[in-house]
Amino acid sequence: MLAAYHAAGAPEQRWRAADESLRESVVAAVLDRKPPSLPALKSFFEQHRRRDPIEELSQYVSFALSVHGPPEFKYRFLLNQLPPDVFGLQGLEQLMARFFKESGVEELWKRAQPRYEQVIESYHGPVSRAVLEANAYVRSPTSGVLGRRFQIYVELLAPAGQVHVRNYANDYFVVVTPAREPQVEEIRHAYLHYLVDPIVLRHAEEVNQKRSLIDFALGAPLLPETYKKDFPLLVSKCLVKAIESRLAPRSQRQALVEQALREGYILTPYFAEALPAYEKQEQALRFYFPEMVKGIDLRRETQRLDKVEFAQQPAPPAARPAPAEPSPVLSGAELQVQEAEELYAKRELGKARELFLAVLRQTDERRLHARSYYGLARIAALEKDPELAERLFQRVLELDPDPQTAAWTHVYLARLAEAAEESEQAREHYLAALRLEGASAAARAAAEKGLAALGTRAPRRPPE
Repeated sequence: MLAAYHAAGAPEQRWRAADESLRESVVAAVLDRKPPSLPALKSFFEQHRRRDPIEELSQYVSFALSVHGPPEFKYRFLLNQLPPDVFGLQGLEQLMARFFKESGVEELWKRAQPRYEQVIESYHGPVSRAVLEANAYVRSPTSGVLGRRFQIYVELLAPAGQVHVRNYANDYFVVVTPAREPQVEEIRHAYLHYLVDPIVLRHAEEVNQKRSLIDFALGAPLLPETYKKDFPLLVSKCLVKAIESRLAPRSQRQALVEQALREGYILTPYFAEALPAYEKQEQALRFYFPEMVKGIDLRRETQRLDKVEFAQQPAPPAARPAPAEPSPVLSGAELQVQEAEELYAKRELGKARELFLAVLRQTDERRLHARSYYGLARIAALEKDPELAERLFQRVLELDPDPQTAAWTHVYLARLAEAAEESEQAREHYLAALRLEGASAAARAAAEKGLAALGTRAPRRPPE
């Protein structure tokens, strides 16, 4: 697309490509071939000039991501589903198909490929770490989700330092151009949306019960109109910004939250306050999110937002911080535990067991051993092996588990004791769960319910 744009573009360049030598060689090679489609392309580009050169470029980025690749350049969507900035470019697909066949651009790409691979390599390490960081925080398996795609393109024929993000149906695209430092934070931001957006949309009905708060966002001058019309989309953006604040150095977190709020992302403070509780429990974000939505207190948020003075001008770009204290990111073994938990939730017990056992072999960390034995114990319980389940749950308690795991372990042991008609032992475990500081509300509720049920049962009669 950009080879055609440069070869048939305006007489003078409106911006410099990130790799000017590559641009010059592409243009020279195309002009040498004299493709018959070039005059029609030049006319098309002239008719679609924009005052802002980057805005003009943006529409062609959208077009390139909306079509299947060469040689036909057919749209991947129905015409009524095309992105707004692509809808006005109809006819370009036929011109691009002609240009591709006539210009020899495929051969040019093969010659330029080593240069692209060199730049891609510079992104590989930082981007891989950013993706792992996001997966770890959201507690998402790295294998991805069937039917969804996150794709990063590096483009040398666009201006340096550009990041273009697009979300079309289940596909998320990021187009970056070389910069002094790889734009990892922008890529991580887009990837967090790839992870978070489906979670929010899956619970759109619950989210929209808090929709009255969007009235405050309407008064934010810097908030894009899209977020003023789509409350779940606004909630998703607020959650992403809150997660980014949690991944930032501690000294910068509050400033990031306040800046997001002043720009109109009204629920960022709430999510920033709710995320520490999420970090302390064991569920993945996609399971925990409904609890966060329930926790949104309309009265409290109204009181908070009544005092906000929204920003009138964008904040100046902040200098990139030096590395500081580590963010709350999970290790590889911790991520493996989360993946095993996901498999357990899907009742793929064999695969979950293998991952829990692998963690026991992979690390000596007692806390992770506790969570792995906890997973294995629940699998044994589901497979109706109460003796093995009890031994494994007791092993969990020997390993000084975190309060969340310990509380639920006591609840499970209490239930096993009840099944064995050992009421006093069950009572002791329920009380132990309630005494644990830091136990989750759900574990406390289960323990309280179990105790209440025990109180209504007749005591077991001793043998005569």
